[in-house]
Amino acid sequence: MNQSKFDDIRPYQEEEIPAAMQRIARSEVFPLLASFVYPDEPVEAVRQRVAGFTTTRELQTDTMSRANEQIIRRSISEFTCHGLEHIDPARHYLYVSNHRDIMLDASLLQYFFVQNGMDTTEITFGANLMMNPVVVDIGKANKMFRVERPGGNIKEFYESSLHLSEYIRYVITEKGQSVWIAQRNGRTKDGRDATDQGIIKMFGMSATTDKVSAMAQLNIVPVAVSYEWESCDILKALELYESQNHKYTKKPGEDLNSILTGILQYKGRVHFQICKPIELPELARFEHQTNNEYHQSVARLIDSRINHAYRLFPNHFIAHDLLYGNNRYHDRYTPEQKEAFVRRLARLDQYEQTCDIERLRDIFLSIYANPVDNR
Repeated sequence: MNQSKFDDIRPYQEEEIPAAMQRIARSEVFPLLASFVYPDEPVEAVRQRVAGFTTTRELQTDTMSRANEQIIRRSISEFTCHGLEHIDPARHYLYVSNHRDIMLDASLLQYFFVQNGMDTTEITFGANLMMNPVVVDIGKANKMFRVERPGGNIKEFYESSLHLSEYIRYVITEKGQSVWIAQRNGRTKDGRDATDQGIIKMFGMSATTDKVSAMAQLNIVPVAVSYEWESCDILKALELYESQNHKYTKKPGEDLNSILTGILQYKGRVHFQICKPIELPELARFEHQTNNEYHQSVARLIDSRINHAYRLFPNHFIAHDLLYGNNRYHDRYTPEQKEAFVRRLARLDQYEQTCDIERLRDIFLSIYANPVDNR
């Protein structure tokens, strides 16, 4: 397949990296970025280092690894990732992950791959996040490819979905790279991780074989990411509260605020679980279903892997007991852990003048409690 067909969405090619690094190094925000990633080095020395990168690998093994290490050091008490035994280095996969944080879900997984001497994946990059040229340069230099959000024009949405499907299949089966994609459009806000059936349909749109073989060719690997303290939990609760009364409209700068909050907010323990790949015999069980039923079944198969692998922390059980007014899971947490969670819950009191605080409180608790029910 002619790769130029994907010039509108693909990441930067290696020959485009040097110019992108020069632009990033000259940008107005570079001193701020450098002070976060390299806090003990002079900005000019960092500028020269970044400007000298000529490959994505250099960028990811140096700057991006350091950026993730700073995030872990400043906001994560324990970072773990299990499941490498399920991965064959000679194969290329479609990693389908639950989505809790705009940037960190994919970024921390790439960091884990780098630390283990593995190649990183290409990553979906929502068009809504392409906020300025520096963000575009950083994203596309990190193997991120553009994904359009659904619009009102059905024909345009179909064409963009087909284009995306063709690109994902090309990357995995011809280019020889793996791909990371979220299980749904946008982050999970309410704590219920569920694969969008439309995502599964999109995967198969580019198929030239039967539906079972087409899905098996992508080597789907579910990934479960779990945060002890949910990324942007208060912001998510406020959005869910507002959306109960009317259609929610994003405010200017909201995505950037969520990215920064996700990076800086204390997250406690963070765990990634790479699940077993979905194999041909599992998919073959659904071959006699209608296309719609088939897409639903594959989505549920992914969900079952993710929900089973999701790591439940004391906060989840505390929230469940508080939400339902009982002590069902009291043996899963300590009084000190409950006290810390209640202090976090009390931060909602600042919104009592503008919100029904009890309803907002229940929404917040549900974000943490729902994964218990999912299990």
